[in-house]
Amino acid sequence: MRRRATDYRRPVRRRFSHWICALLGLFVVAVLVLFVVHHNHNEDRVEHPVHEDDSRMERVVHEKLNLTEEILSATSWSRQLAEQMTLAKAYVVIAKEHNNFHLAWELSSMIRSCQLLLSKAAMRGKPITLEEAESIISRLSSLIYKAEDAHYDIATTIVTMKSHIQALEERANAATVQSTVFGQLVAEAFPKSLHCLILKLSADWLKRPPLQDIANERRNSPRLVDNNLYHFCIFSDNVLATSVVVNSTISNADHSKQIVFHIITNGVSYGAMQAWFLSNDFKGATIEVQNIEEFSWLNVSYAPIVKQLLDVGSRTYYFGENPNIEPKLRNPKYISLLNHLRFYIPEIYPQLEKIVFLDDDVVVQKDLTPLFSLDLHGNVNGAVETCLEAYHRYYKYLNFSNPIISSKFDPQACGWAFGMNVFDLIAWRKANVTARYHYWQEQNSDKTLWKLGTLPVGLLAFYGLTEPLDRRWHVLGLGYDLNIDNRLIESAAVIHFNGNMKPWLKLAIGRYKPLWERYINLSHPYLHECVTS
Repeated sequence: MRRRATDYRRPVRRRFSHWICALLGLFVVAVLVLFVVHHNHNEDRVEHPVHEDDSRMERVVHEKLNLTEEILSATSWSRQLAEQMTLAKAYVVIAKEHNNFHLAWELSSMIRSCQLLLSKAAMRGKPITLEEAESIISRLSSLIYKAEDAHYDIATTIVTMKSHIQALEERANAATVQSTVFGQLVAEAFPKSLHCLILKLSADWLKRPPLQDIANERRNSPRLVDNNLYHFCIFSDNVLATSVVVNSTISNADHSKQIVFHIITNGVSYGAMQAWFLSNDFKGATIEVQNIEEFSWLNVSYAPIVKQLLDVGSRTYYFGENPNIEPKLRNPKYISLLNHLRFYIPEIYPQLEKIVFLDDDVVVQKDLTPLFSLDLHGNVNGAVETCLEAYHRYYKYLNFSNPIISSKFDPQACGWAFGMNVFDLIAWRKANVTARYHYWQEQNSDKTLWKLGTLPVGLLAFYGLTEPLDRRWHVLGLGYDLNIDNRLIESAAVIHFNGNMKPWLKLAIGRYKPLWERYINLSHPYLHECVTS
């Protein structure tokens, strides 16, 4: 074999240098790897305790001290500080009353220090230690001893606290009276939406002569005096409330075309009432609207109530600065002639034999026509009694210290409710109940026999002439009682919003208001503009 020339052979020294370079490269890489691993290991060792500290801090933040529990604990310094602070506050009041303002200032200063320490404990979430509390407790103890040494003893403290409690009670009572007065003012106020409705309807009545022609024609309808039909009456100046009563009665009647409604209002609302009931359909029922100002026979010479309403002294008695009159009784409706018109029903409807009277703050939920077939056993008034145990008995309404009352009536006799009453007008005329009403109105000329309103005089006029009805006919209290059983409401034929929280007011009880609103025809443009806007 032929060998290469010397010049063309690969030098041995050159091959060795390549191996050296490769080893050096590997060494460098190993050093770098070791460096990185070592560096990361050190970082883990450094950062791990930090994370542990962070987690411990988070646990401390989340596990904050419950200062309430701490103060209630018998062994905590927080409780001792709180108790001393309470006692110190009492001595601040006593010190000021004795003109010891320096002591009062010192006590106040320590109270602030005590409050600051309790606040810090709550913020940091740790209990107060002895070292923190010792100086404040010591200083407060010294000041309390100083107060006691100044004869601010427990007896003085009790007397002072009693006087302050009495003052607070007087302020609370004054606030309660003021709240009652404000509530009464709201209850008496006529909502702006109802004013709007009356104005729009009154304008319709004046601008549309055909409505007046229809009203004149209906005055002579034979249905108004037909005793084979079911007659209801309502006396009110509230168009919307009256509409709800009429609509709910007719909607729940089995034979709506056999129902006749007799509505009496005042001169201000007469046009609006006529326009509303003439321009809306009520399922074929007959509706009559009358103006009380057209009753010429209801005058001073005949009706004592008219004389009383015109008497300046009577109005001053009820609506002047009279401390004997409760704020809730200062309601104009109590001396409204419309409110007393219920005692003249046989004279208003001389040809009728039986009628159901409804207040304007009721909602009818069931058919009321069976009331006309009830046997009243010769009595005049069919009503639901309201006496439960000692409540709503005669002595609650009448002044039995007066011999005129005590000699003729049983104080334990059961009261009953106005608002849904069936009247036998034949028996009424026979017993001459209206004359009895006049008699008692005249006897009460000095206003000492009963509180204001129509129910007390009604209890007198219908005494011994009232037939108790099943309670399900008439459930009361939706204008003041928030806790009426739903089952009782559902089973009731009539629900009564008696009280100040009427369903057409903003202060109405929200739970009951839908029971009233369901009978409002919100599709009517006037209601949409005035009531719902």
